[in-house]
Amino acid sequence: MTADEATRSERDLLNKVPQVTVFFWVIKVLCTTVGETASDFLNVNMGLGLRGTSLAAGACLAIVLFLQFRAKRYTPGIYWLAVVLISVFGTLITDILTDSLHFPLEASTVIFSIALGLTFAAWYAKEGTLSIHSIFTPRREAFYWLAILFTFALGTATGDLMAEKLGLGYLVTGLIVVGVIVAAGVAWRLGLDGVLAFWIAYILTRPLGASLGDYLSQSPSNGGLGLGATVTSVVFLVAILAVVVYLAITRRDATAPPAEATRPTGRSPMRQVIIVVALLPIVGGSAYYLRSSQLQKRAAASASPDQPLGDLSAFRTIAQDMSNRVRSGDHDGAKARAGDLETAWDDAQGQMQPMNPDKWTEMDSAIDRVLKKTRSSPPDASACAAALDALLVVIDSLDHHK
Repeated sequence: MTADEATRSERDLLNKVPQVTVFFWVIKVLCTTVGETASDFLNVNMGLGLRGTSLAAGACLAIVLFLQFRAKRYTPGIYWLAVVLISVFGTLITDILTDSLHFPLEASTVIFSIALGLTFAAWYAKEGTLSIHSIFTPRREAFYWLAILFTFALGTATGDLMAEKLGLGYLVTGLIVVGVIVAAGVAWRLGLDGVLAFWIAYILTRPLGASLGDYLSQSPSNGGLGLGATVTSVVFLVAILAVVVYLAITRRDATAPPAEATRPTGRSPMRQVIIVVALLPIVGGSAYYLRSSQLQKRAAASASPDQPLGDLSAFRTIAQDMSNRVRSGDHDGAKARAGDLETAWDDAQGQMQPMNPDKWTEMDSAIDRVLKKTRSSPPDASACAAALDALLVVIDSLDHHK
């Protein structure tokens, strides 16, 4: 063995992240799905709220990342636990911006895109590479985890923008993302730089996993299979645990990367990066404009003076059911129906908001108050009932068509 080969072998053993195998992508999608469903479970089912869930997830993430940085080499259990927690935390960052600070998803997508781009630029400027096959120094590992955080936040914002704001739904959004990932894989086979192809796929597996999680957990009336956040989270956590245990025993993802993973493309990686970065806003912006125009035309055709947001009878039915449950002392039932109300409202955003943005904001604020009061701990029945009564008044004021 030559000195260079010996040095590379030692660095491979010291690499702090797994090699990119089929197991890597399987666990990555499972982790992103858990990130979506677990954040919903802690926020809604456990009643921690966005702030409480964020504090708990942030504290756990800090502890696990400390252990990850202290580790001398890649350890499957620590590494993938960090990925699960950073998936939850990245989801929560986007949710806080959207639900608490009322940031438009378009703005969140742009902000996280810029943040991720700046992270990559600083990483490359300092280290001369973005390859995950060379994470064997603390600085490279810091850049790596910061990039991972922004990919999760960006993927959440992009997925929510497509599924909710643009009204594509979970299944269609997931299928679109799968198509783009496959296209990136084909492009890699045809000469696209391996590192660039990896990060494109890594970013896109976030909205893929989120769409899968929402599709499995949401009720059939909201376009899902109705498994619920609890069942979906448990099933996927067990699957992650099984694969991680297998990898910890076999070390299948701790071997040196195959030669073709780092093969030269014969083309300038920087030129490819510039082309991809230039194409993304053009293609994405064009698709966004076309879909928004379609929704606006549909909204104009559906709105009327009597129904500025269209037919709100489904929302009235849910709100009235919640009110009846609160008044009968069934707070858990009202809390469960609050999830249906939130999902139905998110799904309708793409069509309703263009109809009348001011009226949409009025009802959105009323629904936010209902969700906050219903999910408060300890529950306040009188406050919940008052918030629901106020929502019903808003709905009746916006839907005069009988």
